[in-house]
Amino acid sequence: MSSAHVPAPRTRGRGARRTLTALAATGALALALSACAAGAGAGATAAASAAGTPRPGAHSAGNHSAGNHSAGDPLFTYLGNGGYDVVSYDVRYDYRPGTTKMNSSVRITATAKQALSSFSLDSKVDRVDSVSVQGERAAFKVSGEKLLITPRRALREGASFRVDVSYRVDRADDTRSPSYPPNAHYLQAWLDKDDGFAVMGQPDRAHMFFPGNDYPSDKARFTFRVTTPKNLQAVASGTLRSRKTTGDRTTYTYTTRDPIPTHVAQVAVGRFTKVTARGPHGLPIRSYLATARYKAAKARVDDIPAQVAWVEKEIGRRYPFETYGVLGVPGDYDGVALESATLSTFSVEGLTRPAEEIAPTMIHELVHQYFGDAVSVRTWNDMWISEGHADYYQLLYSVDKLHRDLDEVLKQRYEFEFGKRIESGPPARLKTAQDVLTGGNNGGVLMLAGLRHQVGDSVFKKIEQTFYDRYLGKSATTQDYIDVANKVSGRDLTSYIEGWLYGAKVPPMPGHPDWKPAPPPAS
Repeated sequence: MSSAHVPAPRTRGRGARRTLTALAATGALALALSACAAGAGAGATAAASAAGTPRPGAHSAGNHSAGNHSAGDPLFTYLGNGGYDVVSYDVRYDYRPGTTKMNSSVRITATAKQALSSFSLDSKVDRVDSVSVQGERAAFKVSGEKLLITPRRALREGASFRVDVSYRVDRADDTRSPSYPPNAHYLQAWLDKDDGFAVMGQPDRAHMFFPGNDYPSDKARFTFRVTTPKNLQAVASGTLRSRKTTGDRTTYTYTTRDPIPTHVAQVAVGRFTKVTARGPHGLPIRSYLATARYKAAKARVDDIPAQVAWVEKEIGRRYPFETYGVLGVPGDYDGVALESATLSTFSVEGLTRPAEEIAPTMIHELVHQYFGDAVSVRTWNDMWISEGHADYYQLLYSVDKLHRDLDEVLKQRYEFEFGKRIESGPPARLKTAQDVLTGGNNGGVLMLAGLRHQVGDSVFKKIEQTFYDRYLGKSATTQDYIDVANKVSGRDLTSYIEGWLYGAKVPPMPGHPDWKPAPPPAS
């Protein structure tokens, strides 16, 4: 994620932080506001069958037991679920103008990691109407932001199973994350528009769109089937597989070839103009721009094939998914841009800006397709892997194409890091959930730049490529990156990397021992 409108540091959370006006023109520090608020609020209703409802930690007869109701994340303590891995989501929406309510369903295919008597899904939808497991009605109960399910028959370890949930969403729902501190600004999950909607599920709001295991390490393939009035379009992550019109209604079906994290799935409805092109190696590029601003934004979309080529050359690896493009939604998109998988999302107004202003942000979201989407993070404290890499390659693009001075920008970022670390904590040991989307960016960039200085260009690129290759289609931790760096370099870089990512104090910058904190502003 990055700011689509103001590519410079912004105040967030515990008081104002220092801004770097010199970086505003580089796009090198595109930081977004992260969401926060307290209180879960049940918000949904459900009827449980006579078979009873599960309780956290409850055990059934024999060796079957309830799956955990949390992934154990220290920042998002309530998020995630244990006992199974999701393989795929098949989500249906019935969009009708004039109401924010939308009848919906999801079919989840999963594999049991243990013998399950009951299990849970993350869910903050408006209403749950029915649940079935393996085609049989299941007992269920909504508790806070959890949907607790007891199947009629217990599930054996290793078994593939399907869960069908019929539910309703309300796009007017603006519930804050229960993991965020109470007084911080937060991002809106449902972005309702005059002629449709878009979604913003990062970091922990995707379960407002569909019940699921809303945790980044449990990646899955997605299908979205969206029915709209035939004068509107549905757009989603993946590739359009079919479009069928019956009467005055059209159903669009999109699927992803590869598994992606829940928080970067995108689905939208509106009036869009499609722009197609071919990228390197024949890569299909398809973008959707709000029709009212199509002409003003098309030039930036035409730049995408060259941007993909630049990123492929810099990282040394082909773009990871079957397609790419951008979605330009009308009006505002929470003031940010999102690395929604295969289809990065922007406000269409941001895409009308001059190339030197918006191109670095477009590179940022494109790099996220590699780091964050294809290689996802194992826990939310590993988010520097996603945001730090996106910011780092964005900076290299600004140096290469916009003639920024690398050392000048890094020095400014180094000075900025002293205040940032006090505010948010170290990049891989963040203070609160609200720091996830921006807390690791700056320190991650500095660690990567310093690592490159120490090991040299060729070894650094080999570290990056080895890490990417090893965890492509999987999730990775900070320790995974350290292990790869040590093995590839033949050196013990543990203390250096840990100092940057876990240390309470900002380490010295390799090659620049004279760099110090920025002086405080004159009173």
